[in-house]
Amino acid sequence: MAKIKANKQSLIRWKVYFDRARMYIGYLQFLMIGFVFLKDFRDTSIGNFIFGNMYISIPVLFILFVLLSLIIGRMDTVYGLREEEMRNLSNSNPVLRNINFNIEEMRKEIRDLKKSESSE
Repeated sequence: MAKIKANKQSLIRWKVYFDRARMYIGYLQFLMIGFVFLKDFRDTSIGNFIFGNMYISIPVLFILFVLLSLIIGRMDTVYGLREEEMRNLSNSNPVLRNINFNIEEMRKEIRDLKKSESSE
C-alpha cells in the first residue's frame, strides 16, 4: 500500500479535490431538485404536458437550464460580482495583502526614480 503523506501541502491539495468534487456534485443536486420540483407538478396541467411529452419536454427543459445558466453567468461577468468577491477574499488573505503591499512599495519607488530622472 502506498504511503499517504499528511503534510500541509497534501491536506491543501485534498481540500482542492474535495472543493472541485463538491462543485460537480452541486450540479447533479441542482438537476435532482429540478426533477423533484417537476414531480410535484405531475398532477397539474403543466405536469401532465411535461410528463406526457417527455421526449420533447426534457430536452427542452435541459436546453433552457443551460441557457439560463449561461445568462446568469454572463450577468455575473458583466456586473463583476465574482471579481468583487475575489477582491474581498484577497483583502482578507494575509499573503496576498503582503504581495499587494510590496507592489505598492515598488510603484512608489518607480515613481520616485522617474521623478529623479526627469529633474536631472
